[in-house]
Amino acid sequence: MFIRTLCIFIMGILLMACSQPQQHSEKQAAAYSLEKAETALANDSIRLGETLLRKAIRLSEKSEDWHTNYIAYQRLAEALSQSNPEEALQLMKKALTIYEQHPDDERNNVILLDYAGTYAAQVAFTTEGSYDEALDFIHRAYDIAKKNQMTDLMCQTLTSLANIAWAREDYRQSLDYAHQAERLGVGDGTSEIDVATANLRPGALQVLARSYLSLNMLDSAETVYRQIEPGDDVHLAYIVQSNLAKIALRRMGATKVEDDIDDAFEQIEDFYYKALDQKDQYYQATLHQEMENQQLEYRSQMYARTILMTIVASLIVIIAIVLVVRYRMRAQRQDAEHHKTQLHQAKEVVAFLQNFILERTEVMKKLNQSNDMLINIKAHEWNEIERTLNAIDNNRFANIREQYPDIQEDDIRLCILTRLGISNRAIGNIYCITISAVQHRKLKLKKEMFGETNPDITLEQILNSI
Repeated sequence: MFIRTLCIFIMGILLMACSQPQQHSEKQAAAYSLEKAETALANDSIRLGETLLRKAIRLSEKSEDWHTNYIAYQRLAEALSQSNPEEALQLMKKALTIYEQHPDDERNNVILLDYAGTYAAQVAFTTEGSYDEALDFIHRAYDIAKKNQMTDLMCQTLTSLANIAWAREDYRQSLDYAHQAERLGVGDGTSEIDVATANLRPGALQVLARSYLSLNMLDSAETVYRQIEPGDDVHLAYIVQSNLAKIALRRMGATKVEDDIDDAFEQIEDFYYKALDQKDQYYQATLHQEMENQQLEYRSQMYARTILMTIVASLIVIIAIVLVVRYRMRAQRQDAEHHKTQLHQAKEVVAFLQNFILERTEVMKKLNQSNDMLINIKAHEWNEIERTLNAIDNNRFANIREQYPDIQEDDIRLCILTRLGISNRAIGNIYCITISAVQHRKLKLKKEMFGETNPDITLEQILNSI
């Protein structure tokens, strides 16, 4: 009896799974297409997202769902902004026109105006045209945001104005706007607006630091870049590290190497966008496969006259799902391996640039040419090599000074020489002591200052862990 009941239950589920889904209204279909498009864009599937957005636009115009309509135009403009800023600007103007004819929420009006200004600025930058239209859009957006005390949107529009000023090479004006945006980005985090504004702060800090760098105010630029916390954003992390490296090189007058850094990071970005394109192709193939599966399911339903045919059709669907899942898992593993390779290549580039910078400091030249001669390193040279190491080594020695305030200056210098990989013989030539005395000093520093008694752990390993 139980088995019979179970069989009837399973057949009922299969019949429900194979039944023809109910048709949604055009308004519901438009909203559904918009939701699916946003999911595709969140997964970096630009072409699939664009197809679904155009469908959402058609359906929302038919159903006169104007909110979905202008949002779909806005999302489509965002999706095309990198590849075709001119079309993105026209789409955003269309979204603004629809909003003005059917207004609903002033926050959306500010967002649309800010995006329109951003795309107009992109067009002006690429065509070397006027920024007047871009400034008009964003000033209108800022005025509405300020009138309604929308702190996060004030921060966003001020950042946009700072970017335009920087593109026009008005770096002082860019600094002023960026300072205003950065001050707005410091909230107490007790409301959703504060959280949204805090999320916009890294963008304001980027344009602030970029403006300082353009004005050759290296200390200020370095301070701002060190305030940026990339978190899991790998691209932002490399922007920060590359610019810190540029600052260190510019202090030494190594402009040729600064250009080489730009070339290296452009290659890394090319790898990144190629990976996104491959991911996009995968989603297109998945969409095509899903459409084929839907057609197969429809044909099966038309000819499903008996329970046997229903079960066969269900098995086909299950097998198709298993194949799709396996394909996705394999593609995800390939994407993960490709991403890992990119990160490894990027780390190699950064390590090469760090070593390149160190080798060109006066202290390293003196150490490399010393042989067995006594070495005299002056106080300003110690300061130079420590500052360079802090710039390229994530403030390692500044952190050591902070964590171990009782550490002596000679011990700091011994740590610097150890970090540089200087041999015990060369260190002995600096301090005029024997190799065994150098080894004893390292052992004593490791034990008394860092509290490490394990003989298998070297001073180099302790420094690398800080």
